[in-house]
Amino acid sequence: MAKDPICGMFVEEGPHALTATLHGTRYFFCSEGCLVQFQAPEKALAQLKRLLVIGTVLTVPITALTYLPFVPSNDINNLVMFLLSIPVQFVVGFRFYRGSYDALRSRIGNMDLLIAMGTSAAWAYSTIVTFFPAFFPSSGTYFETSAIIITLILTGNLLEYLTKQRASESVRKLLELQPTMARVIRGGGEVEVPIEDVRFDDVFAVRPGERVPVDGVVIEGGSALDESMITGESLPRDKNVGDEVIGSTINKTGLLKVRATKVGQDTVLSQIVKLVEEAQAGKAPLQRLADRVSAYFVPSVILIATASGLFWYLAGGIGLAFSLLAFVSVIVIACPCALGIATPAALLVGAGKGAESGILIKGGENLEKAHKIDTIVFDKTGTLTKGKPSVTDVVSLNGESAKSILHFAGSAELGSEHPLAQAVVREARKLQSDLSSPSKFEAIPGFGVRADVDGRRVLLGNADLMGKFSVPVESYSERPERLQNDGKTAVFLAVDGEPWAILGLADTLKETSTTAIRSLKSMGLNVIMLTGDNERTAKAIASSLNIDQVIANVRPDEKEKVIEKLQADGKRVAMVGDGINDAPALAKADVGIAIGSGTDVAKETGGIILIKDDLRDVVKALQLSKATVRKIKENLLWAFLYNVALIPIAAGILVPFLGPGIYNVLPLLAGAAMAFSSVTVVSNSLLLRRFTPKI
Repeated sequence: MAKDPICGMFVEEGPHALTATLHGTRYFFCSEGCLVQFQAPEKALAQLKRLLVIGTVLTVPITALTYLPFVPSNDINNLVMFLLSIPVQFVVGFRFYRGSYDALRSRIGNMDLLIAMGTSAAWAYSTIVTFFPAFFPSSGTYFETSAIIITLILTGNLLEYLTKQRASESVRKLLELQPTMARVIRGGGEVEVPIEDVRFDDVFAVRPGERVPVDGVVIEGGSALDESMITGESLPRDKNVGDEVIGSTINKTGLLKVRATKVGQDTVLSQIVKLVEEAQAGKAPLQRLADRVSAYFVPSVILIATASGLFWYLAGGIGLAFSLLAFVSVIVIACPCALGIATPAALLVGAGKGAESGILIKGGENLEKAHKIDTIVFDKTGTLTKGKPSVTDVVSLNGESAKSILHFAGSAELGSEHPLAQAVVREARKLQSDLSSPSKFEAIPGFGVRADVDGRRVLLGNADLMGKFSVPVESYSERPERLQNDGKTAVFLAVDGEPWAILGLADTLKETSTTAIRSLKSMGLNVIMLTGDNERTAKAIASSLNIDQVIANVRPDEKEKVIEKLQADGKRVAMVGDGINDAPALAKADVGIAIGSGTDVAKETGGIILIKDDLRDVVKALQLSKATVRKIKENLLWAFLYNVALIPIAAGILVPFLGPGIYNVLPLLAGAAMAFSSVTVVSNSLLLRRFTPKI
């Protein structure tokens, strides 16, 4: 048995099964509706919206004519409702007939079959009453019952569709990151060609500020590349001859000449796109309780309806009309109006409550899974940390003040675009706004910068830069080592050949990270840090947050594999991230939680979006999911109890006490019970507005 990737129902893998193939994987579907949604979700959504508008426009007057008849003649009133109900039953509700056909062909029972049976029985009975009023003892009709059921359940379907319509957007936004043109060197000069025309072993140039078109190896030049969206590391990586570069990363400083090593579908970005598509397509949606029970409920209802009709006709002796009415009543009563709104009602309130707190939840699947999470995995850069370097330490080596040290350091870096340089300039301007413009500025790739500031020679860079210009820093080796052990980058400052200071730079924690991690651990969740950054930096951050498990130096495709391994070990995993490099892992996780300040790709791929960039909202989201799922289960339980309780009445259990005349008021009883059940479900859902998170 295969599982339908849209509705989660099990489907027999027979020769007549509906199938589709994506990236070499074959998927099976319970109905053509699920198949269409899988292959063309936007087209299916547009069609559903049109049908819902038609259904609503026609259902309102049908209901009004039932309970507030405007026409004195009952026969004319029924005829008008009959005419209005035809498009609702057979145009708007056609999807349920098609789903029933597919279910019968696959020898399974589903909600479509139950809805089609119930609404058809109600409509057929009402039609007979309209044109042959003497056939049944009651003149009441069920036109409004079938119309309301179809329209309400279609509303629920629309809510599910809307939560999934953006799934394909994440892939499109990934592809938008790739430049469209490349400067390929051919015939001794640069030629701009479409990226699709770049071939293996082509040499191309990348200027400062441009994106690298495809993966390759540097053969000339040096620069710093911002790879944060791919690797997750916040600091740019220096690239020199022989170093690998990744397509779509940003060249920050120098001119590079690169030889292409991976093109087309082989590039890292293309592989990430494929991983996201496969993870989204293969993820099983919410397995609705109503669908699972339908497999048993449908045959049971048919059996009870048939048995009650035959019993009262053969043994009860109440006549053919009443016996048929017993059969129809059971089918109609069993039709799940309350079931149709049980989940959407709670989802609407839960989603609204989440939105008030800056938490966007994409549908019931993520809610249903979020409340079962036992392991939560965090990306580091931009998620737990701010995603950009800051000056954390200013260690004076000669007694100079921090203000004086940062004046020379910040002034020297005014001519640099390197993110570390910009961090130094920002910190210097916090202490004093007037920095001096440097002269004779020179950026030395892989080492640092050299400049003249206020007539003095300034060096700012690593220990190798100091050695290159014979600045004695050997006696200070312990201090930068201590900073590096804390996950910081150590930078020396020398003025006129004398060591002045050591600056520590690092990506700092967000203010809410500590509180969020503490709350999650108090909920009994296993917290893991997963990052593309180096192990020393990752462990330093994890230690400050009291995170015990750290997985570092992980590439985007490896992140997805880590999530997959955790799931294989029986863990229910939530992934929290903000970058392109997190997209495959967000899609693969049971629940992907994307930070709102992160990339559009992460937000589209995530099932839960945190708009406010506040990690405490991760805790709120998980607690809200538990409360919402609890309401959904309560609603479903009430809806099923309503069906189960009224079926015996429809089958005639009260006939021995009240006589067959009970069927004269059964249409009114069914309508009232349906309304009461729906009001109860909605009222119970509205109680979610009282939800208050505990942090």
